[in-house]
Amino acid sequence: MNPATNDTLTLLTREDTELRFAAFEHDDAISVGQRVIDLARQRELTISVAVWLGEQLVFQAALAGTTADNDGWMNRKAAVVRRFDKASLLVAEQMAAYGIDDPATARMVDPMLYAFNGGAVPIRIGATQVGVAVASGVTDEVEHALVVEALRAQLAER
Repeated sequence: MNPATNDTLTLLTREDTELRFAAFEHDDAISVGQRVIDLARQRELTISVAVWLGEQLVFQAALAGTTADNDGWMNRKAAVVRRFDKASLLVAEQMAAYGIDDPATARMVDPMLYAFNGGAVPIRIGATQVGVAVASGVTDEVEHALVVEALRAQLAER
C-alpha cells in the first residue's frame, strides 16, 4: 500500500472515531444540513445535502446548479454507509487500497443502489450509527470534508 493511501485511511478512520455524539436529535440534523449549505455558499460551491436519522429524512436541500441526479447519488452513497457502517469515502479508499476498481461487483451489490464515492458520513451516538449526513455536487473529497466540518461544528456546540 502506498504511504499516501495509508495516511488517507488513517485520517478517515480517525475521523470516524472522533465524530461521536452523546445525543443527536432532529434539531441537530437540521443544523448539520443547514451548516453544509452555509459552508457551500461561502465557498461558492454547488451542493445538495441530506441528513437522515434512522430511515427518516430530516433535512434535504439543494443549491442552484444541482439536479435530481444529485439526489440519486446521495441515496446511493448513504446506502453504502448504512451497509458498511463507515463513511463512503473510507469504504471507497479501502477498496482502492486493495486494488478493487469495481467495488459494487466485488461486494456483490447493485451499482444502481450503492455508490462507492465520498460524501456520506455516519452519524453516531457513541459507536452506534443512528443516521447519515451526505452531500453531492462537487468532488468526493470536498463533499466528505464539508460534511465532516459540519458534524465537527455541531459536536463542538454540544
